[in-house]
Amino acid sequence: MVVFRAIRAFLRGLWHFLDGARKVMHFILLLFLFGILLAATRSSLPFLPSDAALVLSPEGRIVDELSGDPLDRAWRDVSGEGRPETRLQDLLDVIEAAADDERISAMVLDLGALERAGLPALQDLARAIDAFRDSGKKVFAWGVWFDQRQYFLAAHADEVYLDPHGTVIIEGFGYFRQYLKGTADKLSVDVHVFKVGTHKSAPDTFTRSDMSPEDREEAGVWVNSLWDAWKSGVAQARGVEPQALQDYADNAGPGVREVDGDLAQYAFARGLVDGLKTREQFDEIVSEEAGVDEAEHSYPSVDWRPYFTVLRSERALHKSEDQNVGVVVASGEILDGKQPPGTVGGATLSELLRELRYDDSIGAVVLRIDSPGGSMFASEMIRREIDALQEAGKPVVASMSSIAASGGYYIAAPADRIFAAPTTITGSIGVYAMFPTFERTLARIGVTSDGLGTTDLAGAGRIDRDLNPQLAMVLQSSIEHYYRQFVGMVAAERERPFEEIDSIAQGRVWSGADAKTAGLVDEFGSLQDAIEAAAKLGQLPEEHGVKWMTPELTWQEALALRLRVLAADTLSWTGFKLTLPRWPVPDSVVTEVEQLLELGKGGRPLYWCPCRVD
Repeated sequence: MVVFRAIRAFLRGLWHFLDGARKVMHFILLLFLFGILLAATRSSLPFLPSDAALVLSPEGRIVDELSGDPLDRAWRDVSGEGRPETRLQDLLDVIEAAADDERISAMVLDLGALERAGLPALQDLARAIDAFRDSGKKVFAWGVWFDQRQYFLAAHADEVYLDPHGTVIIEGFGYFRQYLKGTADKLSVDVHVFKVGTHKSAPDTFTRSDMSPEDREEAGVWVNSLWDAWKSGVAQARGVEPQALQDYADNAGPGVREVDGDLAQYAFARGLVDGLKTREQFDEIVSEEAGVDEAEHSYPSVDWRPYFTVLRSERALHKSEDQNVGVVVASGEILDGKQPPGTVGGATLSELLRELRYDDSIGAVVLRIDSPGGSMFASEMIRREIDALQEAGKPVVASMSSIAASGGYYIAAPADRIFAAPTTITGSIGVYAMFPTFERTLARIGVTSDGLGTTDLAGAGRIDRDLNPQLAMVLQSSIEHYYRQFVGMVAAERERPFEEIDSIAQGRVWSGADAKTAGLVDEFGSLQDAIEAAAKLGQLPEEHGVKWMTPELTWQEALALRLRVLAADTLSWTGFKLTLPRWPVPDSVVTEVEQLLELGKGGRPLYWCPCRVD
């Protein structure tokens, strides 16, 4: 009896403990829900002055689509992990709206936090800035340090100023790759490559120690094409000769010595800036145009982000859902399955395109592409959905951003029209596969592999054995088949003979300008040009809308997002920033190894182009 009473007492105590814990958890949950409700109902519309200068201050990379899902982005804000990004279309919308907005009197370019952007994106922004100036409003730029990307935009301002201790860095474009053959040799790793295309250089990272003659030849063409376009854009904006910009970089050493090492004076003497001013002096110059904010002792201003929030709210009141052009972004590597934004998931993008097919409010579709390619199967899945859209009577227009090469071109080829910038990198029509084996690596530490199988292919996929000759033959034959399929599809879609497309394929990379001459691109134009063309093809009314398609969150994801954002707000009140340790290996090497272990896993065919410029 004593034992049973003791057990009963123990169970009763355990029950009270669990019941108390339940009540505490309910209380905590209620607090969270109350915080969510408070955050959700809190007004987020910022104050917009009646007369202010718009400050355009992009951060990090300028992209067509923010990478990661909203949950990932919220966590990056809290943790400090990852690089900031700014969406190109948001900037373009802000500049266009500000040109006609009586509340905006001028624009100030604050470009110090801009890190990376493709030349086509910079050209789009430059055209928008020029249009803003054409409205009669002035644009000012100031900086301590203008790198080449930042200066391309600054050059389009009415007045460009540099801090007396500042500098303008112009170094031209470069195409440099890291080659890991020496590392593979030291580790006794055998990387078996199967490819079609004399210029398909993606696997060179693992099979060479230097640039191949073919890669050097073709890269010299498109890199110089980009550099000529950069010089031309800046020269026209600043009223200088393109050669002066070439000399600024080529003769930097003696040029800086002539001004006693004063980098700011060197930029001023070469006409790159209009004056050397401190920030306070620059603010006084802007105040002459935009007025004075006595409280801030500067000119009245509004950053583009809160302005964009107001703009989005105002447009939402007049939004029409009747006739729209649907816009889908394919940004990043093309991978199999479902993938977050920043990469292109074959299943993810296919679902969005399918949704557009059955959406009665969509009359035409624009596929915005910024991708070097990736999985062959994922690219084919996307192509099939494009075909289905066209069969449903909805035209598809491809809009190429900075890069639409290899698999990126594969998903562009079926479009009714293909738009690109002259500086877009495209082409790279070729296929390859890689299969690494580690039998020599393992043998160095005494590990060997032996056994038997019922067929010649048994165990052929093991990476601890030498490459099976039968598997090698299968892979090479399949790669040749997929190359013929790639070229044949492009030939059919572009209505050109197979032999003609084959002659300009072979993995060769083209600039947008050369691709148009070769017949791989139809027209030069921006994303907005592509949207207008799609509307015409779809016979939409002039007052059509634009519907951007993004994967929707489940309610669980939305709830978690709100909790993270709330946590981020709370942490920001305290000034606390959580920083996690970073992997010490250079990102470029990590990316290459990930391609070897993931993109090329199992000898899977790939449409991939390593054509990035610095």
